[in-house]
Amino acid sequence: MCGPTSAGKTRLALWLADRTDVTIISADSRQLYRGFDVGTAKPTAAERRAVPHCGIDVLDPTERASAAWWADRADEWIRAALASNRQPLVVGGTGLYLRALFGDLFHEPPLDEARRAMLQQELSAYSTETLRRWVRALDPSRAALGRTQLLRALEIALLAGRRMSDLHREQRRPARWSARYLVVDPGPELATRIETRAHAMLRSGWRHEVRRLIGEVPADAPAWNATGYRTIRLLETGELSERDALHRVIVDTRQYAKRQRTWFRHQLAGDDVTRLDPRDSDWQAGALSWWQTWQA
Repeated sequence: MCGPTSAGKTRLALWLADRTDVTIISADSRQLYRGFDVGTAKPTAAERRAVPHCGIDVLDPTERASAAWWADRADEWIRAALASNRQPLVVGGTGLYLRALFGDLFHEPPLDEARRAMLQQELSAYSTETLRRWVRALDPSRAALGRTQLLRALEIALLAGRRMSDLHREQRRPARWSARYLVVDPGPELATRIETRAHAMLRSGWRHEVRRLIGEVPADAPAWNATGYRTIRLLETGELSERDALHRVIVDTRQYAKRQRTWFRHQLAGDDVTRLDPRDSDWQAGALSWWQTWQA
């Protein structure tokens, strides 16, 4: 189950979980990190007690996760779920994770860790749009991706001397699992949902969470790349007003959702893909039909 941020994937997954024995496997690169909770819209503690979840709070903020690393973990979580007679339900919006698990993936080249750390520190000071311009010059096919993927493309290009897109094409390895996709998207209403969620996050203590994290997590930690966190950090350090910070979070999240939609539109097609508008009056029937077809 996938779709852009704020589309309603978690609500739909929990609704299905009430009707069958599933383990939810998060395919969200932002929810991996411990302590980064409010701004990543993690399922609540009660929801996670009610339904087994994997892929949430599995890394420290300073650790880094590639799509290949996540796919290795997801493979383990899927096998554990099946061994417990539970059906794995992969839920999230990180397209590269889905491709790593259900599609071809390349073998990543080894990088010198000392040089990589120095490069990461240098690149952390630049805006996402600056990184995007550089990737557009070095590896154009990856320039539409999010900040984490842009950083990875620059690391590969600058330290390995190869385009990541070329490596994907030359060094593919076969898919681990097959999938039937349910793409959840509320259409034009998504923009309003994103704005509503941003306001709700601030009311739910996002500023307090970031204030605590500033004192605990280095400024160049990968976890800060989650959409909105660097902006709220600027709010807490007095460099932005709350009004300007909220506006920036909304704009950045809408741009992120636009990139997600583009990826799902271009990468997912065919008989294995069902698209669902959660605003439809018969969305329950559509979700159940997709699930039952997948189980058949």
